[in-house]
Amino acid sequence: MIHLMNSKGYVGAEGAAQRSSSVISREAGFGASSSDFVQKVLETYVTQIGVLALGIFTTVVAARILGPTGCGQYAVAVAIGAVGVQFGNIGLHTSNTYVVARNRELLPVLLANSLLASFLIGSVGASLAGLFFALRPALAPVSGPLVLLSLVWIPIGLAQLLAQGLLVGVQETRAYNQIELTKKILALLIIGLLIVTRNITSEAVFMAGLVALVISLILSLSRLRRILPRKPTPSLSLFKWNFGMGVKAYLATFFAFLVLRLDLVMVKYMLGAEQAGYYSIAATLADYVLLLPATVATILFPKLSNMFDPVQKLRLAGKAALGTGAVILLLLALTGILAKPVVQLMFGTQFLPAVGAFVLLLPGILFLGIQTVIVQFLNSMGFPLSVVIAWFSSCLLNISMNLWAIPRYGIRGASVVSSICYTLISVLVFTIIRQGKYTQQPTPQER
Repeated sequence: MIHLMNSKGYVGAEGAAQRSSSVISREAGFGASSSDFVQKVLETYVTQIGVLALGIFTTVVAARILGPTGCGQYAVAVAIGAVGVQFGNIGLHTSNTYVVARNRELLPVLLANSLLASFLIGSVGASLAGLFFALRPALAPVSGPLVLLSLVWIPIGLAQLLAQGLLVGVQETRAYNQIELTKKILALLIIGLLIVTRNITSEAVFMAGLVALVISLILSLSRLRRILPRKPTPSLSLFKWNFGMGVKAYLATFFAFLVLRLDLVMVKYMLGAEQAGYYSIAATLADYVLLLPATVATILFPKLSNMFDPVQKLRLAGKAALGTGAVILLLLALTGILAKPVVQLMFGTQFLPAVGAFVLLLPGILFLGIQTVIVQFLNSMGFPLSVVIAWFSSCLLNISMNLWAIPRYGIRGASVVSSICYTLISVLVFTIIRQGKYTQQPTPQER
């Protein structure tokens, strides 16, 4: 059953005064009005749409000025940096959000640990990759300066990701949104300057994004510095605890990523690049719809983590899930009707086979969107291992069913399998919540 921990606050030499202030700060966190929560969701959602639009526009500009070959090199370099950050974060950005939402007094320690982890893990990983590419240049995805630039991206991108997790955890939502938009706008402005100066190469365009990333990291650290209660100091014991929790979040995210993306790879190998192209459009449309529940989850997770009472947590998560589900239902009805003309307008008539695959994804998108929100209740309890097992089970089912369905029914079969697996993970998460076999995981200072 749900176990409510002793919540008398911060333990240590600081004494009763800090214990009281810790409790008060947390109580204030979940005492905020529903309208404040809705406002933060709307602001973040609009920001994410803006970031998405700017990203698409940047991709189009890069493609036009670099041509197919240069664009391909640029895209691969971006992918190297993104993969490095994805594998290097080991779930710390999520556990950072959880810990700082529960105890804001730990922000200086978490910030110091995050910067050390970013540049140690990121730099070591990038250095090892660089050494491998130097010894085996034929295996390097890109050549020349782009290899070095893409590897430099990793520690910086990792530091920015962890800093963003801390901003979200202390509910600095507006600052988080402003920095995200600033990063995209800066990259576009620098690319515009490159066009004017006629310095148009893959390396220069990538450097534009890298400069924007560095500036966004500086802005994030500057904002965090203003709200630090004391000087940042690292803590090995907190890092070990944070790492243990982060691994669970990382594994759940990893298996979820496989469920959401592995079917595209399987389509490519079983049916060829053309069918994979059609299916990628269906998956992209699904991603656009799922942007809303992802935004709600981003704001909801730290808010729930800051709350003590599991009943209140579940009530808030349930309301958010129901509201999100109702909006998604309307979005799916609209996109289902407009899918054909939208695909034809955006991608051309040759991509119309993607419409049928997208329509078959709609039931799964609804359930996955609701799950994305309601699972934040479990995440706010400390990422129970049962959620990782649920995603692992769904991943195995997805792979085994796709091996049978894709050769027989093509991309429509892949869509049906995805809908089934999305529905399954939703049922499993609701079952875990209903059974209540998990406990609130306190941070070390709350023990």
